[in-house]
Amino acid sequence: MHIIARRAAAGFNSLCSSRLSGSRLCTMAESQEDVFNKPKVELHVHLDGAIRVQTILDVAKRRGIHLPANTKEEMTQIIILEEPATLTKFLGKFATYMHVVAGDREAIKRIAYEFVEDKAKEGVIYVEVRYSPHFLANTKVDPIPWNQEEGDLSPDEVVHLVNEGLSDGELAFNIKARSILCCMRHMPSWSMDIVELCKKYQQEGVVAIDLAGDESLNCEANPEHRKAYEEAVRCGIHRTVHAGEVGPPSVVKEAVEVLKAERVGHGYRTLEDQVLYKNLLAQNMHFEVCPISSKLTGACDPDFTKHPAITFRKDKANYSLNTDDPLIFNSTLHLDYSTAHKYMGFTEEEFKRLNISSAQSSFLPEEEKKDLVQRLHEAYGMIRSTAFDKSEEGGQRKCDLTQGQIALNPLSPDTKGLFYHLSTYIYIFILEFT
Repeated sequence: MHIIARRAAAGFNSLCSSRLSGSRLCTMAESQEDVFNKPKVELHVHLDGAIRVQTILDVAKRRGIHLPANTKEEMTQIIILEEPATLTKFLGKFATYMHVVAGDREAIKRIAYEFVEDKAKEGVIYVEVRYSPHFLANTKVDPIPWNQEEGDLSPDEVVHLVNEGLSDGELAFNIKARSILCCMRHMPSWSMDIVELCKKYQQEGVVAIDLAGDESLNCEANPEHRKAYEEAVRCGIHRTVHAGEVGPPSVVKEAVEVLKAERVGHGYRTLEDQVLYKNLLAQNMHFEVCPISSKLTGACDPDFTKHPAITFRKDKANYSLNTDDPLIFNSTLHLDYSTAHKYMGFTEEEFKRLNISSAQSSFLPEEEKKDLVQRLHEAYGMIRSTAFDKSEEGGQRKCDLTQGQIALNPLSPDTKGLFYHLSTYIYIFILEFT
């Protein structure tokens, strides 16, 4: 969840939930427990929420910027959240360090590079990282964020620098990294800039547009967001939207029907509207789930045994597991996986299934997506018997079977859902009886 989207969590239980654990949940010791030591895909993580504390200290020293702490340990304690907090406290966490990296070319390229390294260490082989280029700029942006003085780093150059950092990281750490550019609900005047940047850098690693922020600010009141997404649709730019995290199901409906979102960021509140939820299941809509984040932000019940991801799992929904803002939550992807395993009944087979779903729902070009899915199948020791390949000719899809091929007509949403669930059961059958 992006910084502006965070809601107050008044009256929320502390992380020391006696029902779930005898010790504080969010510990780095737990986060290192790797319950799924296999290749992973991550689709929802914010660059500005995934910066190394040491990098913040290094850049501050180089730039002569005063920080409230001088050591990594002290600065970590200032930045991280160990229990749910108010919106003001959330905002304050970002304000303690964003002014350090914003407007600095070397820092922006560095955080992108180090992000890729950190994800590689977590076993991620493909990641889509999102960010607002305006939040990292100090010119050609109004207002200039983080109380910076005007400089010479524009949102356009920010995207170029992030692309360079991600590309260098790919080469160094043998994973694939792409980026998503965020529109902000409270800054509709930035949205057309964002879609133009998506168009400009579509061949250089930018794969989609996102809308983040206060879900009470709908597109009817802010038509610039709708116009930006219409342009994205026209230009073939992929689309995801933060929706149904703390806002009602109507926000999810708007994201899908008005903004034509192909994925939903979080989407937990969708379950409050069963008609909408069943329709999205039938459409094979992808939900970007962030377990640790959803607890600390008050988006979900603090009892993980009641988390919406359990319903997604039982319904064989299309979803991923993600970190969101690992710096603020003092977490890693391992912690999100271990939490799902420990409290939500997730098995290794479910982890395999959701990662394949994540790869299939990624915003990669079709050939690269097919290669990614194939790589996961090989790593998981699975027979790729029901993986769908899109054919550009005639709008058809082809289904590769072990005994031959079947050519299918274009699939309706209901049929897509049926085949998606059918493929899951066949995978499980093959794994259990071979």
